[in-house]
Amino acid sequence: MDWKRLIQFALSGSGDLEQYAILLVRVSIGLFFAISGANKLFVAGGTKPVYETLVQANVPFPHQTAYFVAGVEFVGGSLVTMGFLSSPACAALLIDMTVATLTSAISTLPKGLSPLNWLDDFLYLPEVLYALFFIWLICSGPGKFSLDNWLACKLSS
Repeated sequence: MDWKRLIQFALSGSGDLEQYAILLVRVSIGLFFAISGANKLFVAGGTKPVYETLVQANVPFPHQTAYFVAGVEFVGGSLVTMGFLSSPACAALLIDMTVATLTSAISTLPKGLSPLNWLDDFLYLPEVLYALFFIWLICSGPGKFSLDNWLACKLSS
């Protein structure tokens, strides 16, 4: 066993494997949002919980906004899954998660926490973790195994 190489991998990771990590995260989070959006759009009563959350948060036009949010999740998630127009789709979903965090998720945090415990609970919110994944995907790009990469290669040749 090559201990030096194993230690280097443990300390620095492997650029050879990075594209597989990007693919795994992109497809997983894309499918999650595509399925979530589809359930809201195409299952009877699917937008009702979104609508109720929007009403409680005093968001204007809650009925229309619920369908808009569901559409963003379905279309954006589908695009992220395929790796097509990934950065704009991630940006739209990042905005969706930022609004969800500010309008409802933060209100679920317990009151009276120390700043450090509040930050711990805040970073544990799924919406915040999704937002971090979207920021990473915007910065890293959709990866080698994406339609965006294929199109970029076709355009440059």
